[in-house]
Amino acid sequence: MVNNTAYYKTLGISKDATEADIKKAYRKESLKWHPDKNPGEKRAAAEERFKKVGEAYEVLSDPQKRELYDQLGEEGLKGGGGGPPGGGFGGGFPGGGGGGTSFQYSATDPNDIFNAFFGGGGGGAEEMFGGMGGGRGGPRMRSSRMGGGMPGMGGMGGGMPGGFGGQESPGGAAPPPPGEIVKPLALTLEELYKGGTKRLKITRHMRNGTSEEKILEVAYKAGWKKGTKIKFAGAGNEDEYGQSQTVVFVVEEKPHPRFERVDDDLIVKLNITLSQALLGPDGGGSITKEVDQLDGRRIPVTLPEGQIIQPGQETRISGEGMPVSKAGSAKRKGDLIVRWNVIFPSRLTPAQKQELRKVLN
Repeated sequence: MVNNTAYYKTLGISKDATEADIKKAYRKESLKWHPDKNPGEKRAAAEERFKKVGEAYEVLSDPQKRELYDQLGEEGLKGGGGGPPGGGFGGGFPGGGGGGTSFQYSATDPNDIFNAFFGGGGGGAEEMFGGMGGGRGGPRMRSSRMGGGMPGMGGMGGGMPGGFGGQESPGGAAPPPPGEIVKPLALTLEELYKGGTKRLKITRHMRNGTSEEKILEVAYKAGWKKGTKIKFAGAGNEDEYGQSQTVVFVVEEKPHPRFERVDDDLIVKLNITLSQALLGPDGGGSITKEVDQLDGRRIPVTLPEGQIIQPGQETRISGEGMPVSKAGSAKRKGDLIVRWNVIFPSRLTPAQKQELRKVLN
């Protein structure tokens, strides 16, 4: 009895499966059983199953081989069961003679089938194995030569039965994602304090070789931090499949001449003299300074009265830092931190030194 269902079962499809069904099934099964995804003790069994999956796809994706297999099974396909009824298929099969009975099928190396299926899209195989480590896009597919060669395949450039190459994605499956174009969005602390919109002009390149300019309105929220991403799907260059890339703007903070940002807090340095740090202001009382805030307001800052101010000592003013952009946060703004910078005199006279020694000893 002719066994002409094993290849269909290997791919998990029915005998009336379409070309798209066959390609979809091969994609799933070849990725599942690839030896690189089944290391250790599972590898030997996976190699055998991977070989059978490749052989099943090679036969069923070719209309002539599939017809012969459906009539005569695997034995007939490989030359052990005679020719098909009616004297063959015209000029015969690739690798055979002039008649159908002279054809003998020899399975192609399953790695060659796999690489041809996924490799036509430019790194497709590496994308599929990206999560396995080893290099930027995952390990490259090895060729362990588990089977024979396919007549007429050469360097795989001519395509396999079922069709490869052209502008379709490998194996007729969905094309790989179009990718992203990353651009910096440099903003000042003043801009990030208030929020706003920037109109940015980009040039996008089309698949047909032309280019066009596009204006993007980039809205940024008050309090956003460096590293925040704003995405514009479909605004970038077209790839070979006609898909447009996503343009991604990444927020960068420009250095500020006065403020340093730490999370949602703002740090500013204010100078006081050594005399003020030790004695306070002339005439007594407390020292008050002003900070020019990012929105133009002047924030008064008062030093504690009667205390000696240490270099680097800080005064914290609650709620005068950067806006908090995180949704649901109970805190609307960070804090303003004033860091006191004590200015020491550059020189002292001998008389001054003598007086200071009397006080400090």
